[in-house]
Amino acid sequence: MSLTSKLTSSIGAKAVMAVSGVLLMLFVLGHMLGNLQIFLGPEQLNSYAAHLQGLGPLLWLIRLFLLAVLAAHVLAAIKVWRDSAAARPIPYSHPGSVQTTFAARTMLLSGALVLAFLIWHLVHFTVVNDPALAALKHPEGAEPHHPDVYAMVVAGFSHGGVSLLYILAQILLGLHLSHGAASLFQTLGLRRTGKAPSRVDLFAKAFAGLIVVGNCSIPIAVLLFGLGEDYLFSVLHAQ
Repeated sequence: MSLTSKLTSSIGAKAVMAVSGVLLMLFVLGHMLGNLQIFLGPEQLNSYAAHLQGLGPLLWLIRLFLLAVLAAHVLAAIKVWRDSAAARPIPYSHPGSVQTTFAARTMLLSGALVLAFLIWHLVHFTVVNDPALAALKHPEGAEPHHPDVYAMVVAGFSHGGVSLLYILAQILLGLHLSHGAASLFQTLGLRRTGKAPSRVDLFAKAFAGLIVVGNCSIPIAVLLFGLGEDYLFSVLHAQ
């Protein structure tokens, strides 16, 4: 059997989904840790953002790699779902009798919704922005391509609708991770099955909880506790 045939088989698709899932988990964790630097102040977050921009072509290679990993994960998930549906063309007569969790039953839906949110999130913060805040992308006195990321994040989450959508998306992401992480470790042979939760199951839930709490803490701090409000006010009125 050729490598292509192996990768496109049901087992190969599960392996691709597992490996790409691990890489995406690492990215989600790293992205959250980077964003949490907002609590260290504008200088720290903007310095971090400038460092990333300073990577130049390497940053684009990383972005393209992550895009390829995401595409592989999505395509593998669709393949696994189709194979599963084909293997059981007649649905269970009593679905409630099947031992499964809500997170497991909604994996495809939560994944699709998280993907839709990711596209919107990228467009919102990188392509389309409130015209009144456009100057934050190229603040006076700043080096080219060094936007005031701190002010942009605060401005974005100052809108209740944006913050609510972001929080709901993080809950969906946590739901997806809580089952997906355990499943991919099982595919990689690192999870035991049984009635009692394994350490991998507990890790998956803890990881998902960490991501949800960490990411949601930012819009909550901005919207409810005024994080960066004075800084944003001073930036906007200095233009």
